Amino acid sequence: MLKDYKKSERPSDEEVEKRLDALRAALSTKQTLIKEHKLPVLVILEGWGAAGKGSVLGKVIRNIDPRFFKVATMGEKTEDDLRKPFLYRHFVKIPEAGKYQFLDGSWMEEVTGEYLSGKLSDNEYQSRMASIRNFERQLTDNGYLVLKFFFHIDKKEQKKRIEKLTEDKNTKWRVSEFDTWQNKHYEKCMDVYEEYLSQTNQSQAPWYIIDAKDKKWAQVQLLDILVNGIDTALSRGAQAVPILQNVFPLRKTPKLSEIPLNKAVPDEEYRKELDRLQKKLARLHNELYRKKVPVIIAYEGWDAAGKGGNIKRITGALDPRGFEVHPIASPEPHEKARHYLWRFWTRLPRTGHIAIFDRTWYGRVMVERLEGFCSENDWQRAYNEINEFEKELTDWGAVVIKFWVQIDKDTQLKRFTDRQNTPEKQWKITDEDWRNREKWDQYEVAVDEMLQKTNTTNAPWYVLESNDKNYARIKALKIVIEEIEKKL
Repeated sequence: MLKDYKKSERPSDEEVEKRLDALRAALSTKQTLIKEHKLPVLVILEGWGAAGKGSVLGKVIRNIDPRFFKVATMGEKTEDDLRKPFLYRHFVKIPEAGKYQFLDGSWMEEVTGEYLSGKLSDNEYQSRMASIRNFERQLTDNGYLVLKFFFHIDKKEQKKRIEKLTEDKNTKWRVSEFDTWQNKHYEKCMDVYEEYLSQTNQSQAPWYIIDAKDKKWAQVQLLDILVNGIDTALSRGAQAVPILQNVFPLRKTPKLSEIPLNKAVPDEEYRKELDRLQKKLARLHNELYRKKVPVIIAYEGWDAAGKGGNIKRITGALDPRGFEVHPIASPEPHEKARHYLWRFWTRLPRTGHIAIFDRTWYGRVMVERLEGFCSENDWQRAYNEINEFEKELTDWGAVVIKFWVQIDKDTQLKRFTDRQNTPEKQWKITDEDWRNREKWDQYEVAVDEMLQKTNTTNAPWYVLESNDKNYARIKALKIVIEEIEKKL
């Protein structure tokens, strides 16, 4: 792309000024439309060091209400970033619906920089490229407008700008060591950037090359694409997108109706096993922390199936400084205004820590599907998006354990009735629980499909037969220990 790039002819100064005025006015009128249509706009500025990204961005955002945009410079990783998955610090920056997010530097800068410095092998680099393509596709599939700009100048122009900036003590700080290195190795960098742009130039999120030799002309180019991109997105509205074929290896899973629920553990045996297993898990937790292995335990299941009690027996073995339990309810307004996986990305553990989710991202293909909180195209796409998400986690090095807590309908009724008739348990039962019970058969169909399509070899499902809570708790502890031991 860069090597074949043909600059368009720059108009006269008068024409540039005229177009700038018109585009600035056009952009300022888009804010109300973006807000009304709840369109999230992500603008990525990449390019050569000293190409003028920052100064152009500063002039562009003057035409937008400051309440409706954020700007982030994706510089060096923080200590927290280093202990999270590669995409974490980028995913958490995505904008709310109806707002802009401008990124001065992005995942391109990070990945190409690490590859050029030798921190990433060829295989690791290609794996990151696949993650980036999936990430950008997920955003656009879920209604985001993603606009990616590469500010292009030649080697001679870059060298001239670097020298000018370093001569002035007030601007010297703007030139990094990498900028200087990049100019000295311009051709090598050009090859890497060329490959990156080509591999991530997707139809739904294409790259736009900006001729950045003249800053006003660069503004015109960027504003023109930005305004037209917004117009196109607004006219297109919400559209169904293709459902991708599953490419993840799957394990065979039985239907819920085929799972026997007569397994039980006597109380005395339960107490002995619980003590033994919790002591073992406590020892493993120390080793997890020392070796910086993250663990994610996800719980789904029927209401009153015993998820809370099961989680309590897991956490009873853990150092409270090294785990967090996330009870997942309906999304808050700021969460609902973003990609549905955003609120889970923001809750991921650091390396060496454990995150336990009491309900999860699978709400997309269960409650959201059955209650009509998303379109059919949304939940059909979600199986693949969730598999991609979990693959990111296991590629990062996390142990991902997913539990479905299974009971039969009669057991649920008995537990509902007990809760309703016991004052200290009444907080556990709601009208919504009773309404969901009426949809048992529909939920069972949805759960069977969920298990079938997301029981991947890297993040398999484990069914906990929970008519007898003792049995389910012991089984969960054994599985957690086994999976951690395998990883260690």
